[in-house]
Amino acid sequence: MTGFDFGMLIQFILAIAVLAFFHELGHFLMSRFVGVEVEEFGLGLPPRLVKLFSWHGTDFTLNALPFGAFVRPKGENDPDIPGGLAAASPGKRFAVLLGGPLTNLLVGALVFSVIFAVNGVARTTEVSIQKVEAGSPAEAGGFQAGDVIQKVNGQEVSSFQDISTVVTANAGKEVGFILGRGDKTIKTVVIPRIAPPEGQGRMGIVMQADPLYEPVTLIEAAGLGVSEVGFLAVQLLMAPVRIIEGVIAPEQARVVSIVGIFQMYQQVNNIEDQAIAANPETPRIAVFQFLGVISVALGLTNLLPLPALDGGRILFLIPEVLFKRKVPARFENAVHATGMALLLLLMVFLVFNDLTNPIPIP
Repeated sequence: MTGFDFGMLIQFILAIAVLAFFHELGHFLMSRFVGVEVEEFGLGLPPRLVKLFSWHGTDFTLNALPFGAFVRPKGENDPDIPGGLAAASPGKRFAVLLGGPLTNLLVGALVFSVIFAVNGVARTTEVSIQKVEAGSPAEAGGFQAGDVIQKVNGQEVSSFQDISTVVTANAGKEVGFILGRGDKTIKTVVIPRIAPPEGQGRMGIVMQADPLYEPVTLIEAAGLGVSEVGFLAVQLLMAPVRIIEGVIAPEQARVVSIVGIFQMYQQVNNIEDQAIAANPETPRIAVFQFLGVISVALGLTNLLPLPALDGGRILFLIPEVLFKRKVPARFENAVHATGMALLLLLMVFLVFNDLTNPIPIP
């Protein structure tokens, strides 16, 4: 894997551990809320290193593998143990199972809300010029790298599309531009080419779009954070449909392992570093946005109706709710054990795929 950074790996492990910790914390708090006893809350994964303390019958432990945390409810798979999870009512078990994924969604919403509160929201975009091709209409019109395109034919500019639409419709005709150049305002006219050279546009410029952030109140930031979680949930749930429709190429919806997620984490870091190098005023938010996305994805993935996941366990509550008949514990445990084995095999395959076919790191 090119561009490996050990320090970045440590940051990534800690970040994922925090997200996994909040997931288990959600299960723990919901268990306490509905009266299900919890025998152990472990920081990291076994083997156990040391017991830290006990609180209301729960042992808090520190474990050797620094990957998140785990909760061990009393009687998790044995309905004959009073006060345990398996002996609790369907409603209480549903609440406990929902607690982890719901906490991840809330953490994602909190991350996005903080980003909006600190940096504001990008309501408009500033389009600037990165490069002017020699001998192009833009050069003849006096365009310079660094100019900001404020208006085209009297229309305010807030995206590439605003410029492209006017320029395309007026190829071979005069198009008026108002440019911002430092403290100056430049008015000029350009005649876009009807048949531009290969590799160039009608005007001969390379543009860059930079979002302009406007401050928001804390209440607005919270609402925007929740909306962002809803948007991501729709995108994830609709991905299979869009693949079938051909809107998304299968390779763009590639399922990745923890290795692939780290590769994407590296990519986000590198892109953000490049953006800050080009413009030191660029807010450092891309990595936090990525972790917010991962938290939401973790919550939604755990709600999938697959054995061994929280969603799979919730699925087994349906017969009990509808028909008042509980699925035999031995059968349910066997299904979840089989599901866990299959998920581990899938994870091994995905890790191998991510190592042999890594996501490109710029």
